[in-house]
Amino acid sequence: MFLFPTTVCFLAAILVTPPILFSIFSNFSMRQETRFLLLANALVFDLIYLFLYTAVSICNKTNMHIPKYICALLLFSLAATYGGGVLTSAGMVVDTYLAILWPLHYMILLPPSRTRKLIAFLWLSSCFFSGILFIVLHFTQKTVPCQPELCSLPVILLMTLHGDKAIRLFHILFIAAFLLCFSVILCCYLFLCYKTRESGMWKGASSRANVTFLMHHLILASHFCPLLLLLAASLLYINHVIELKTGMQITLTICDVLLVLPKGVSPYLYGFRYRDIYKSLRLFCKFKRHRLVAPTQGYT
Repeated sequence: MFLFPTTVCFLAAILVTPPILFSIFSNFSMRQETRFLLLANALVFDLIYLFLYTAVSICNKTNMHIPKYICALLLFSLAATYGGGVLTSAGMVVDTYLAILWPLHYMILLPPSRTRKLIAFLWLSSCFFSGILFIVLHFTQKTVPCQPELCSLPVILLMTLHGDKAIRLFHILFIAAFLLCFSVILCCYLFLCYKTRESGMWKGASSRANVTFLMHHLILASHFCPLLLLLAASLLYINHVIELKTGMQITLTICDVLLVLPKGVSPYLYGFRYRDIYKSLRLFCKFKRHRLVAPTQGYT
């Protein structure tokens, strides 16, 4: 398994995500803005996912045995946090859509109290859909002669393709549902660009709107492409175009590199993009540097 990129992405995220969360929740005005609350929620989902996936990868690398029920709980948490990140991305699109197209009604439609309820709904929804997934897999799985003892997401994803037609169809539909969700998010951003093209906010290659538009599409593309590759690899493996070894290598690359890479990079993109967060991070770094180099008072 590719433990190194997974660990690097987790360390990169944990270096900058806590300061960003601190800058959001310690500032009263930022706590009242829907975009920052949704951003904080997305970063929490990504950080939990990276932590759990890195922990599972380290356990597998060191041949540490994970009990079956603990493994099921970890896989459930991975599915819930990944799905929660996708749902939060959709919520960020809705927030941007309302803020741009209905600015006069924005505070009425999404006040801070309603935003907190929306975030709670996102957590419940991610857990609910992940629970449905695991219930379906539990009642439809078949006992095979040689079951893998590794608690590995890539191995389990590939093993589901050895099930009956219902399991394989569910596997394909599950990936396709995520792809559909990302496609809808991308279409919404394109629609926003189309609706605001005459407002003058897109003039200039380095305008804030262009930079934000590019950043969101880079993040969406980095989430969309691995799932598209996973869907293609699953279809090729089901139709016996690629062998088991090739399918396992592709799945490992997708799960251990491509899926975790945007979660490790996105905090830096958001941190440099939003001026309020960037200013808070700069103040935090200056304060920390000042504390480290501050001279001690000598005895007189």
